[in-house]
Amino acid sequence: MSVHLLLPAAGSGRRFGAAKAKQYFPVLGKPLIEWTLAAWQSPLVDGQRQLIVQPEDQDIHAVLHGFAGYRLVEGGQERMDSVLAGLKALKAADDDWVVVHDIARPCIGANDIAALLERCQSTGTGGLLATPITDTVKRNHGGLVSTLDRSELWAAQTPQCFRFKLLLRALEEARQQQQSITDEASAMEWAGHPVQLVAGSRDNIKLTHPEDVIIIEAILRKKALA
Repeated sequence: MSVHLLLPAAGSGRRFGAAKAKQYFPVLGKPLIEWTLAAWQSPLVDGQRQLIVQPEDQDIHAVLHGFAGYRLVEGGQERMDSVLAGLKALKAADDDWVVVHDIARPCIGANDIAALLERCQSTGTGGLLATPITDTVKRNHGGLVSTLDRSELWAAQTPQCFRFKLLLRALEEARQQQQSITDEASAMEWAGHPVQLVAGSRDNIKLTHPEDVIIIEAILRKKALA
């Protein structure tokens, strides 16, 4: 069974507030997307590799000069639309594994990728990287505050890894039912499929706010010295 890679990169980065999409924001002298692509030069991905982009994205061609083997697929307005487009463009067997990773997570480590794939392949069950929540978590009910039990709470990350046919069907059905799907795992949960959590690294953060750049650059420098 092959392992295919989907990298959604069609978002506008509205929350980030930059002039360009955040995958092109400079990080240690080069676009963030290049760091993410470099992190995925993994022999464990033996199938197809896709970058899912907006049709008007002209910057991607310059980036791909340094990274062979990627197919460009036109994405949609939401992450769910982009991942669906990528899945439909794949030529995959039903039981192949599809790994989906946020382009804005450039610090993903090779060991975490290997751990997720090993767990999914050995158990036959899809899953995702995540980290236990250590902060005290509050819920705001219109001004009334309550504290959640954090002992069972985990923060979801990517990559997320699922069987091709199951993930495609779950996302298609969720779209038809107008479900609010924020990641692939939530689609699989909604469809009634088991999902397992694999402990990942806290270094695997996502660029969401401008202040995250400082943390990401520090992590990348640390990795370069390791």
